This record gives sequence, structure tokens and C-alpha cells, in this order.
Amino acid sequence: MSAEPLTILDVGKDEENAIRAAVRCADVTLLGSGYRIASASDVRGLIALLSDPVVSDPIYDLPRPFTVSVIGAWVKQAQARQESGEAVLAVMSDDGGDISGYSYFTVWPDRSAAEIAGAHRADTQNKGVGKAGAARSFGWMFDHLGVRLIGVTAALDNQRSARVIEAAGFVDLGERESRKPDGSIRRSRYWEMSRELWQTIHDKSDD
Repeated sequence: MSAEPLTILDVGKDEENAIRAAVRCADVTLLGSGYRIASASDVRGLIALLSDPVVSDPIYDLPRPFTVSVIGAWVKQAQARQESGEAVLAVMSDDGGDISGYSYFTVWPDRSAAEIAGAHRADTQNKGVGKAGAARSFGWMFDHLGVRLIGVTAALDNQRSARVIEAAGFVDLGERESRKPDGSIRRSRYWEMSRELWQTIHDKSDD
């Protein structure tokens, strides 16, 4: 998603600054075992992950082609955006040290809002990894980063992501236009989740 969430929250400077500080020092190990902030040493591992069309084809906002220069620049940009308090790029390694997934969190501190994009290696899909990881990520965004709203999109034909999003309780707000890195437009399904709704859902699940 290249635009802010549709819902606009009233956010004061103290809240905005707190979110920026949380993003700058984000602890991605809370997302699960094997997670770390992406660095230049992860570029080739990311290329290996993303070169599988099963992994990358559904993700419209990835920079292409998947070369050392392009993905290296993407990682470097993510690091700069984290320093500004506006993004976190995390990678996950398997037991063998290979990158098995990534999560890219985009944050709008002045809107107390965020989104997440990411993928897991094909051999880990359809095994509950995506659903469980997504739930941890959503909770982490609310609790650790301190945002009050999450907006997410999925391609119209991306049923796997839609099932994960809807299972988490997100509210379907129809379709919207998403801008790809090359400037072209893609129609996407769009959902939002407020912190209050997330807490209500999880309070009920704990009963």
C-alpha cells in the first residue's frame, strides 16, 4: 500500500514522537524465533527468497528486478526509514540460517497507523505459519509500536492473504487503488483494524 489508511485519527505530537521512538528501537525478536532487522548481509538471502514467484508474485510493492543493487537499495532505504521512525524491515531465518520469510512494517506516526507486507518461503505456506505469524505481527504493531490503527491490502485474487486477514477479524472496507513501485496502479481489497477492536477480539478469545 502506497497511501495512508483511509481512516484518519487525531494524533498529538507526544503520541507521534512515542511511535517514532518505538520504531527506531523496535525489538523484532518479539515476533518469534529467528527474526532480526534486515541488513546488507541479508540481501542475497532475500533475493533467493523472492526469486520464487510463489513467494513474490502476489506482493505488488516489492522493488524489481530482484538483483543485488535493487534489493540492496531496498534494504538500505528501510534502514533509513527506521531511523526516521517510519518503517521496520525484518527477516526470519530457518534452522539452517537461510532466510525463510520477511515482514515490512510501514508506519505513519502522525496518523498512529501502520501496515504490514511480507511473505514466507513456499515450503512453509499452508502450514499455519502465515496465520500465526500474522496474528503475532498485528499484536506487536499495536502493543510494541503503539499504533492505534492497522490497514492492510491484498490483490483481488490473493485468497490466501484474504483468509489470514479475515481470520484475524479485520473489517473489510472494499477495494482501493494501490500504487506499485513502477508507478502503475493495482486494484486491491482493503481492510482495517483498530486497537480497540483487536483488544475486544482477544479479550473474548481469552475467556
